[in-house]
Amino acid sequence: MSEAGRASRADYRAFRSIPTRWMDNDAYGHVNNVVYYSWFDTAVNTLLVEMGLLDIMHGQTIGLVVETGCRYHRSVAFPAIVEAGVRIARLGSSSVRWEVGIFVAGSDAIAAEGFFVHVYVDRDTRRPVPLTDDWRTALTALAA
Repeated sequence: MSEAGRASRADYRAFRSIPTRWMDNDAYGHVNNVVYYSWFDTAVNTLLVEMGLLDIMHGQTIGLVVETGCRYHRSVAFPAIVEAGVRIARLGSSSVRWEVGIFVAGSDAIAAEGFFVHVYVDRDTRRPVPLTDDWRTALTALAA
């Protein structure tokens, strides 16, 4: 994919800074691919908690990941701070397709572009539940 076809910082609605850790590097001297998925999860769930939407311990609605993907464009290595840009590509009745761009702090070049789909379910029954009006209102602001 050409540079021109990649997302830029301006394409994302909210950012979270995440420090890399020594243990994130693999034998090849860069952050291992599985760590990116952790960054995606951290950025989105931190945002939901900060917005007052997600109560991890006691909330009746939880998000289950049903699909993921990632494209890697540049290596990231410890020590670095990454900035995870978050946006919503699709807001369904009980699901959200989150997209996350990973940038090294101080760089406008995207290192990775990832996505995952949350289906929001009842904590006890694990059956999908419609997003409430407060969720829908808050999440609309993050829509791409």
